[in-house]
Amino acid sequence: MRTAKVTRKTAETEVAVTLNLDGSGKAKLATGVPFLDHMLDQVARHGMVDLEVAAKGDLHIDAHHTVEDTGITLGQAVAKAVGDRKGIRRFGHAYVPLDEALSRVVVDFSGRPGLEFHLPFARGLIGEFDVDLVHEFFQGFVNHAQVTLHVDNLRGANAHHQAETVFKAFGRALRMAIEPDPRAAGTVPSTKGTL
Repeated sequence: MRTAKVTRKTAETEVAVTLNLDGSGKAKLATGVPFLDHMLDQVARHGMVDLEVAAKGDLHIDAHHTVEDTGITLGQAVAKAVGDRKGIRRFGHAYVPLDEALSRVVVDFSGRPGLEFHLPFARGLIGEFDVDLVHEFFQGFVNHAQVTLHVDNLRGANAHHQAETVFKAFGRALRMAIEPDPRAAGTVPSTKGTL
């Protein structure tokens, strides 16, 4: 089983992530940010990974540090669980609709962090959740998972739908990329021989 448990503790937050890349989509989430929990549930369910996240942060200020550090810690856990990246498909992509919204996410387990993020939210808040934090979550993730990630919301008029399609597509793309490739067992999917 490709699993990891990572804890990140700073003066602002404490985040613990337990991850099983070969799970069944189960999630146990308690970040203190309800909308983030909702989005992480989408990642687990559509990525078919088992995910536990417990976070305590300086929410009396705002949700920024908690959301960003959750992305960082999840990225660290994914990198640890996927290991040397031998035998995986490496690339993953998904298109996901939700009513009027449509998003595409493409991931490359390249060993290099890179984020292209194109998500023109219809409004600045989803309930009390600042939509700018979606970018912060994914930036933290790619920096520590060492992946290249392209996030494109192709259309949408409802900010909740826009965000949800992105997180669902992210889960689906992640699932495809980390899937073992039986034709490439034991080999690194790169002409460089390493990722």
